[in-house]
Amino acid sequence: MEMTSVKRALVTGGNRGIGYAIAQGLLAKDYEVIITARSLDSAKQAADKLQGSVIPIELDVTDDRSIRHAVEILYQRFDRLDVLINNAGILHPDNGVDILTISREKLDLTMDANMFGVIRLVQALLSFLEKSQDARIINLSSGMGALDGLTTTSPSYCLSKLALNGATTMLAQSLSSKGISVNSMCPGWVRTDMGGASAPRSPEQGADTAIWLATEASHRESGKFWRDRKAIAY
Repeated sequence: MEMTSVKRALVTGGNRGIGYAIAQGLLAKDYEVIITARSLDSAKQAADKLQGSVIPIELDVTDDRSIRHAVEILYQRFDRLDVLINNAGILHPDNGVDILTISREKLDLTMDANMFGVIRLVQALLSFLEKSQDARIINLSSGMGALDGLTTTSPSYCLSKLALNGATTMLAQSLSSKGISVNSMCPGWVRTDMGGASAPRSPEQGADTAIWLATEASHRESGKFWRDRKAIAY
C-alpha cells in the first residue's frame, strides 16, 4: 500500500472528454489521478497521453462486480482517496425517443449509468474517503436535470440527472457528520462525443468548476448545484 501526502483523486470516465480535461487540470495542481474507463486499454491509452502521476483502472459503474474489482485494486495499492469525481455517464438511449415513447429498458440503462452507479461507487469507496482529511465528492450533472431545465426530448437523461441532483443532496446530508462534502455541477454544453461538435464550450471550460470544487472551493460548501463556480437552483 502506497502512503503519500500527495492528494489523490479518482475520475470515472477519465479517458476522454470532460473527464480527461478534469484529470489534466488535477494533474496540473499536483494531484495523483486515477482515471477509469470501461476498458482497461482505453484507460491506459489516456494515461499514456497525460503528463504526471496517472493510474489507469478498468471500471464499469453499472456492474457491481466491476466496482468490487476496482475497489480491491485501490485498497491493495493506496491508503486513502481524497476526491471522487463521478463523471462517467451516457446520453445515447434518448436518440429518437421522447417521454411518450421511451422504453423501460432505456430508462433503466440511463438511470443505472448516470445515477445508481454513482451511489454504488460512493458506498464502495466510503471507508477509503473517510481516511482523507479533506474528502470531496463531485457529481457531473447537467442543467437538463434542473427543474427548470427538463425537456421531453431527452427523457432518460433529464430524469437521471434530476435524480442525481437529489442523490447529491441526500449524500451531502448523510456524509456531513463524516466531514465529506458532496456537490453536483453542470459543465454546460461541451464539445465532446456526447455534446457534439457544435457545442460552444471546450472540455477544459466544462471541467473548470469540477476542478475548482475538488481543489479550491471551501470544504463547507456541500449539497449544492454549481455552474461556472456559482451555486444555481436545483
